[in-house]
Amino acid sequence: MRITEIFHSIQGESTFAGLPCAFVRITGCPLRCTWCDTAYAFYDGREMSLEQIIERIGSYGCRLVEVTGGEPLHHPEAFELITRLLDAGYTLLVETSGAIDIAPLDPRAVVIMDVKCPGSGMADRNLWANLDRLKPSDQVKFVLKDREDYVWARDALARTGLHQRHEVLFSPVSGELDPKDLAEWILDDRLPVRLQLQLHKLIWDPAARGV
Repeated sequence: MRITEIFHSIQGESTFAGLPCAFVRITGCPLRCTWCDTAYAFYDGREMSLEQIIERIGSYGCRLVEVTGGEPLHHPEAFELITRLLDAGYTLLVETSGAIDIAPLDPRAVVIMDVKCPGSGMADRNLWANLDRLKPSDQVKFVLKDREDYVWARDALARTGLHQRHEVLFSPVSGELDPKDLAEWILDDRLPVRLQLQLHKLIWDPAARGV
């Protein structure tokens, strides 16, 4: 499959934030979110076999691995890669847009699934049936561009009760929404969600690749 990059860094998001993690970024995505910070993954990359990918990951000596993109589940080969990494004993995180059916995914993987807000321009691509396929260990992420997105996400929680079953992450779009504003909205509404900042963007240049 075509791989944009494989690298070893600090996990910047989810409840695993702060841990060393090996990342596999698969090339290609059928969505075009307005705020996407990895648009280079739409087309970049080189062809690698599953064996080459697994060997490269093994070179880092890190047992936490994230498969991301782009949209990794857009590629049929990704499902086999994930299963093989799980069979090898890795803790496996899968970052997905929520627009692709997660039913075929190995249940041992931890899914970190976006629910696309209106500010992304992709809210119509949400596959709502995926919410019923999530396991208790999976996490749901809302990336928020503005107050409108926040209200939309708050109402989605009230409607679905997601926060009663899963860890829910609210993440401000970098450079668009002040984290302080988001924090105050969450506190004012007593929302049981986790405010998430992208830790890697605080450590390194926000535009840096391979981190």
